[in-house]
Amino acid sequence: MDDLLNRIANSLREGDNAQVSTLTREAVDRKVPSKEILDKGLIAGMNEVGELFKNHDIFLPDVLLAAKAMYAGLEVLKPLLLKENVQSLGKVVIGTVEGDLHDIGKNLVGIMLKGAGFDVIDLGNDVSPEQFVETAIREDAQVIGMSALLTTTMPGMQRVIEMLDAKGQRGRIKTVVGGAPVSAEYAQSIGADAHGYDAANAVDQVKRLMH
Repeated sequence: MDDLLNRIANSLREGDNAQVSTLTREAVDRKVPSKEILDKGLIAGMNEVGELFKNHDIFLPDVLLAAKAMYAGLEVLKPLLLKENVQSLGKVVIGTVEGDLHDIGKNLVGIMLKGAGFDVIDLGNDVSPEQFVETAIREDAQVIGMSALLTTTMPGMQRVIEMLDAKGQRGRIKTVVGGAPVSAEYAQSIGADAHGYDAANAVDQVKRLMH
């Protein structure tokens, strides 16, 4: 059985979505619990992709292919996971801050958070502070992840944190910031709870904040 799950993980790493879909269906037919297929097949494969990406052994196109393969597997599993009510690790709202239209890094973080088992609400780019905060409160999210690629849009991150403060939500809803110009020092100076220096690290930070 583990062999089948390893094959799912390996096909995912290679970005072979047809194979991932076929093997996931085979695992379902063999009555492997869907949580196990998710954890030991899809998430295990995506974690490996995250590590390879972190160590520069693979590059962005490889990650995107692996993500596509993961979605192919999730499509097969989704109805079962809903039926079995498999718990997600938590809810994260992500987006690129107001005035900023760059979203490759943010999309990658979203993919890897989903790959790690989080429920992700992606607000896209050019997201206002109000939208971040109101969505997080309405959806009962534990973490807001914000990305910026322009130094001129970075103050939007601080506005989100100030708004959380004003609504008395700052301790309950944690904030992670990232993006090329965003440093750990900057994150600290605006009172963010964590700084993700790349997509894989951002996922690690979210996991840390959830505990």
